Amino acid sequence: MVKTGLIQTSTPDPGSDENSITRIRVVTAIGLVLLWEVVASLGTVGILYDDVVPHIWNIIIAIYEELVSSSFYRDLGITFAEHIVGFIVGSIIAIFLGIWMGTSPLLRGALEPYLNAIGSTPKIIFLPILFLMFGTGIESKMAKGSLSAFFPVVFTTTLGMVLINPVLIRVGQTFNLSKWQMITKIYMPAMVNPVITGLRLGMAITVIGVLVAELKFADGGLGYRLGIYYEQFRIAPMYAIILIIFALAAAANVGMTRLQDRVNRHMAPTTTKGKKAQASASGGLGVVATN
Repeated sequence: MVKTGLIQTSTPDPGSDENSITRIRVVTAIGLVLLWEVVASLGTVGILYDDVVPHIWNIIIAIYEELVSSSFYRDLGITFAEHIVGFIVGSIIAIFLGIWMGTSPLLRGALEPYLNAIGSTPKIIFLPILFLMFGTGIESKMAKGSLSAFFPVVFTTTLGMVLINPVLIRVGQTFNLSKWQMITKIYMPAMVNPVITGLRLGMAITVIGVLVAELKFADGGLGYRLGIYYEQFRIAPMYAIILIIFALAAAANVGMTRLQDRVNRHMAPTTTKGKKAQASASGGLGVVATN
């Protein structure tokens, strides 16, 4: 009598992977803190980086003093306004131009060389021109933010349009859709993910552009505050501002990543069991996460 049986195969446990990742992150954070304290202690005794690397508790105290200071929120509001206005204006212009270039090979061929040349140029060289055109107030920082946000968004939008599945385009042409209907019913749904990726990049680069402009010439903002602490050699408050900027930028990136993950899950194909296939901003649909 022949006996039949089932061959059992082990499958990886997602929960154990998550636990391992969490442990690695915690150990890494603890290791970085300990290394920082070692360098700070060496600086205290004059061996390495004299007082350039303060102790962690000094930075924590400086962060607390910033958070209870009214002038900090004034500078935070200035930087926030410059970033939001610059990001929105630059992104809107970039999306419309990217859609236009994606649907018009003639326009794309004419503008691509200029956009590639300017896009690969450090935008800081345009600061003197922006200061002359908009003055040294908040308007020039908004313009710098718009310039910084424009290029990553226009490139990803155009690329998203060009890489749309040709089958979808032929289906729209078969139904004799107008150019506007092609954009709203074919192009826009297919390019949501690339556009959000471009917005993530644009948001991060806008922060850099605004802070650089504030460091150069400003009378308010987090970049201005950072520059003042550097000139006065107030090291702990300087690190406090750096960490606050890092935390705000990381929170914004997490928000955009979750938005992208939600869009990916909504657009993911349905499996045979009626469940949505999982996708994330860093994978699933082929999108590489970039900071």
